[in-house]
Amino acid sequence: MSRVKVLFHDNCFDGAASAALFSRFYATKIDDGATFSFAGKNHGTGNVYSATSFDGDVNAVVDFRYSSDARLEWWFDHHVSAFPTAADEQHYRAHPSEHKFFDPTARSCTKFLAEQCAAKYGWDYSAHAELVQWADIIDGAQFESPKAAVELAQPALQLMTWVENNQDPELKLRFIQDLLTRPLAETAADPYVTTALEPILEAHKRGIDIVRTRARYERGVVSFDVAGDGLDAYNKFIPYFLFPDCHYVVGVSLTPTRAKVSVGSNPWASTRRSVNIAELCERYGGGGHPVVGAVSLKTSELDRAREAAAEIAETLRTAAPKET
Repeated sequence: MSRVKVLFHDNCFDGAASAALFSRFYATKIDDGATFSFAGKNHGTGNVYSATSFDGDVNAVVDFRYSSDARLEWWFDHHVSAFPTAADEQHYRAHPSEHKFFDPTARSCTKFLAEQCAAKYGWDYSAHAELVQWADIIDGAQFESPKAAVELAQPALQLMTWVENNQDPELKLRFIQDLLTRPLAETAADPYVTTALEPILEAHKRGIDIVRTRARYERGVVSFDVAGDGLDAYNKFIPYFLFPDCHYVVGVSLTPTRAKVSVGSNPWASTRRSVNIAELCERYGGGGHPVVGAVSLKTSELDRAREAAAEIAETLRTAAPKET
């Protein structure tokens, strides 16, 4: 019986969904006697893996950056900034593996993982079609409108909000299991979700008001700083709801564990994109996708985060297509 450890992008619906699907795939097609443990990972500067990160008999990373550690056996990712250093990318290219998959054009890791496991190993993931569909909608920002993304009427969007705010390790594990065994609406109606969501949704309403107050629109870019407002997390689509004609968004926030610069491009105005946001964030030790990214720093580095945000915002203002 092998002990499989799955590391995944923490506080992310796509990350949790990818972890859940990988465990079901592995148990179905590779080892039906395997046991699983899960560990969430957050992006940051430098090496985010520790000496104990890969302490399973089999180690997997999903929806998170690459490691050249020889103990990493399975890897699925779709982030443009998947390789922390050039040496990591060289290592990946020089050590091809049938268990490591990368596609920076994939909208979500969940769908990418499901399709790769179906193609390479004949795995039937149809029982999880709802999960795959919603993970792709959420991570690819394929909502019908900013209003839909902010109103959070759909159960999947309520779960997205819960995941982004939950810090209880035991509930993270329960949620991963529920993604495999229950319809999303049933999980969204469970008391462990609804009880936690009530204050979160109240904070969401407050977040809309705070962002509205703090946001400044200039030359196609919305910028705001909520680090002093006690807003640990906020719905990243609020700025597009408030400023539907903007090109880019740059926000600064502060949580108990990090100072964060969030950078995004308007999902409903994709033709206006002229900057690779992942590459821009990489200049400051962050990363992400061409259309969305972030820079995470220590809480003591809030001033540095604010400086980075100001520079990023000015870069985007310069690059933003001129108003017509």
